[in-house]
Amino acid sequence: MPILESDAEIRSLLERARTIAVVGLSNNPERDSHQIGYHLLKAGYRIIPVNPATKEVFGLRAFADLDSIGEQVDIVDIFRRPEAVPEVVDAAIRIGAGAIWMQPGTTHPTAAERASAAGLDVVSERCIMLELRRLIP
Repeated sequence: MPILESDAEIRSLLERARTIAVVGLSNNPERDSHQIGYHLLKAGYRIIPVNPATKEVFGLRAFADLDSIGEQVDIVDIFRRPEAVPEVVDAAIRIGAGAIWMQPGTTHPTAAERASAAGLDVVSERCIMLELRRLIP
């Protein structure tokens, strides 16, 4: 699958996705991951929090890692430092996720290429919340 760059490609991904695993989702309302996760939840997506440091976010069970989820994930939205991204991408490939979304500041080009070569759609250096607001009003 490609590294998505056009509005049409990104819109298509956002329209067909239903379940988003948010890696690094914080239960601290001041964190970007919390605000964006909440927006995705309110937009109608099923959110799966992935954070080993918490048991739940938004009243939803949080998983320690992607491998623990045990169900289909359409998008893995990453809120981790770039050096942690390859491990997340490897897990996303293992669980058969449909896409990787690297939030601004989380980009790892080698991991993005690996995800794309494994058949996952990849979005990099874009905020999923801003793209959703812009492309699907």
